[in-house]
Amino acid sequence: MLSFLLLLSLAASHGSAVTTKLPASYAIWAADSAISRGQGDGLGSNGAPLVSYEHGEFQWALRLLYEKTGNRTYFDYIQQGVDRVVTQNGTVIGGYGFTTDYQLDPIRTGPTFLYLYSVTGQEKYKIAADQYRKQLETQPRTAQGQFWHKLRYPNQGWLDGIYMGDVFYAQYTHDFQVWNTSAWDDIQAQFTLMYRNTLQNATSPPGLLYHGYDYSHTATWASPDRGHSPEVWDRALGWYMMALVDTLDIFPRSHPGHDTLLSILRDLAPRVRDAADATSGVWWLVITQPGRTGNYFESSGTAMFVYALLKGVRRGYLHNDGFVSAAKKAYGYMTKNWVIGDTNGTMNWLNTVQVGSLDGNGTFEYYISVPTDINDLKGLAAFTLSSIEYESV
Repeated sequence: MLSFLLLLSLAASHGSAVTTKLPASYAIWAADSAISRGQGDGLGSNGAPLVSYEHGEFQWALRLLYEKTGNRTYFDYIQQGVDRVVTQNGTVIGGYGFTTDYQLDPIRTGPTFLYLYSVTGQEKYKIAADQYRKQLETQPRTAQGQFWHKLRYPNQGWLDGIYMGDVFYAQYTHDFQVWNTSAWDDIQAQFTLMYRNTLQNATSPPGLLYHGYDYSHTATWASPDRGHSPEVWDRALGWYMMALVDTLDIFPRSHPGHDTLLSILRDLAPRVRDAADATSGVWWLVITQPGRTGNYFESSGTAMFVYALLKGVRRGYLHNDGFVSAAKKAYGYMTKNWVIGDTNGTMNWLNTVQVGSLDGNGTFEYYISVPTDINDLKGLAAFTLSSIEYESV
């Protein structure tokens, strides 16, 4: 975690002219700042093409900004980034190889492929999306039917994977196979299985969702009952909440799965709202351990919850039972504490934890040991998304 002294050092390094004037749009400021740094541009830190779920998340935000503002810069940046990982014949490069890895993470770029195909009609984007869809056809599953998060994690379902794989799965089905009832059934099952197997205190009372579960119960962290991991990690739950509100936009209302997803969202939203810190309004990194020494307020999960709650109300999926006021309180904390203006006119974003994995023991000590980053795109993209929703209230 960034120390207080490091935060002071960061602010001091920006000089006395650190931005204090409120921007006209935090969403635009965040997106423009990331673009100025070349973030989410289809390249890795070594300059080579890279398929990255972070880029996919950011591209989703840029798409929304383009549709809202009409600023062609955002569309061009999306297309430029995708063209670095999709060849002219539609092959996906940038480290993607589903038959060897079977990872759900890369598929997060799939919604961008579908978007570009819908706008440009260029066949290469459809061919690239077809590759992701073919991966899902043979993705390893648990005996219940849950996609494995990755081949190297047998029988494990992670909340992260719902956002990575199933928003694309729904959009592809909507665009090309809307008649495919079995696909819609499967998408519903992915959300439902994850919910049931990770639900905290499933019987009395129901709560939030643990990071993931191991259906085989062989992982060191697997609980005896459903094999779930021991802690509620904020960003994992944030991925799931964002996936719910985004997929509800895509899922046909005539299919019973729409009501199932809606019910899950309406069950979770009040619990997420009530899990926020009472004073600050934001969420702890490890939500199951509020106030414990070493725990801290984490920015990416907070931004994801703000996005999901505000969008849920705006789209009519949630009745406004204090969700807007809770999200606004959290947003105020975010802009006051995690946004720092730079003398070059850009903004910096603080307190996003680098990663959270179930590769180890999944303990509290593990989660708090992972460092935070400045301008981590997972958090900055989520802040952009939350800002778009906040500015639409």
